[in-house]
Amino acid sequence: MKINTPLTVPFAQRGEFRDNYRLATKGTGRLMLFAGDQKIEHLNNDFCGPKVHTDDNDPEHLFRIANTSQIGVFAAQLGLLAAYGADYNKIPYLVKLNSKTDLVPADTADPLSRFLSTVEQVMEFKKSSKLKIVGIGLTLYPGSEHEAEMLSTAGQAITAAHQAGLLAVVWMYPRGKAVKNEKDSHLIAGCAGIAACLGADFVKLNYPKTATKPKIEEVIKAAGRTGVIFSGGESAEAAGFLQQLETQISWGARGNATGRNIHQYSDAEGARMADAIAAISLYGRDAEQAHRIFLGEKLKKKSVFSKK
Repeated sequence: MKINTPLTVPFAQRGEFRDNYRLATKGTGRLMLFAGDQKIEHLNNDFCGPKVHTDDNDPEHLFRIANTSQIGVFAAQLGLLAAYGADYNKIPYLVKLNSKTDLVPADTADPLSRFLSTVEQVMEFKKSSKLKIVGIGLTLYPGSEHEAEMLSTAGQAITAAHQAGLLAVVWMYPRGKAVKNEKDSHLIAGCAGIAACLGADFVKLNYPKTATKPKIEEVIKAAGRTGVIFSGGESAEAAGFLQQLETQISWGARGNATGRNIHQYSDAEGARMADAIAAISLYGRDAEQAHRIFLGEKLKKKSVFSKK
């Protein structure tokens, strides 16, 4: 696996950066990101309801899934890691630096998401907690009237993360009163280019509403050496979700980022869904084989969770 080590990573930290990269991608170069930051982003709407398993209302449910499945990295805010990390110290973590609720619609006020924690605080926490913190994540809203502030803060945070040997993953969502169609593929490609200019190692993007292979290829090329991963989106039926994921990977995506399509299941089903997603995202298995994993069929572990 070839690792593109940015020149913003000092020579003394290059070994640390590469170790973090290998750990986050399980040595595949692809990122299977389990998104656990939605407790702020979507409040309790994603965690409690008629179609959501009762396990999901407990934040520890997220850690139990991450601890028993083949995820690459678990992304959550520093407060959750501080509360539960001691009991789940084997999980590779990505600290989400900023978050905002969805209470104020984007057509009412342009979004602004300021940092909850700094890179320096993350590094101090990593040192004191000894958790496997491999990187930082942050959300940007291109098109918002506040984009200049967010871009400036993001650029500085990504550079600081690299200087500490951490990966940087950017959630990039065009949003605000000036944005007419946030799932337009050409606009999403532009956002991928922004992530490349900021120096992000991976960028998490919305999947275009009318996705085709040429449209996805435009997004992938615009990102350059920044790996593109698509958001898991709204809750979906398992087989269809896995088939779409297989298509994304075959079209050039370098992994995935999934939240509710994992954590809205029970502990056991959520772990199986994470394993099914990892089988496709990290190890190149097909959707049919991945769905068998989700259904609980006993497959040979070496035949599933090993690089082709």
